[in-house]
Amino acid sequence: QVQLVESGGGLVQPGGSLRLSCKASGRTFNRNVMAWFRQAPGNERECVAAIDWSGGRTYYADSAKGRFTISRDNAKNMVYLQMNSLKPEDTAVYYCAAASGSPTSGYYTREYEYRYWGQGTQVTVSS
Repeated sequence: QVQLVESGGGLVQPGGSLRLSCKASGRTFNRNVMAWFRQAPGNERECVAAIDWSGGRTYYADSAKGRFTISRDNAKNMVYLQMNSLKPEDTAVYYCAAASGSPTSGYYTREYEYRYWGQGTQVTVSS
């Protein structure tokens, strides 16, 4: 069993930065694939970034490339999403997710592939 708690969301102006954090409980964290998803009103939940168990392989949605960075600290059971150059279209509820397994690529990008979810943290980008 893995429990996830996100923090770090808030209101930020366009062009600003936020760092989301996800604290995971459970002894299998360092074997879990981790990801950040987001969901805006009226939209489907989408994978923004994902990271393999070691932190060596990462995935970014096109909308996040060059602006967002996913990282993890297995010693602290933490996953982070550094978001820079934020845009109004980044406004959404951001969710931390965890999955077990060993995908060939090192990570999963589909919602149904993740078993464990946090409660979400709101990110609002507005002037």
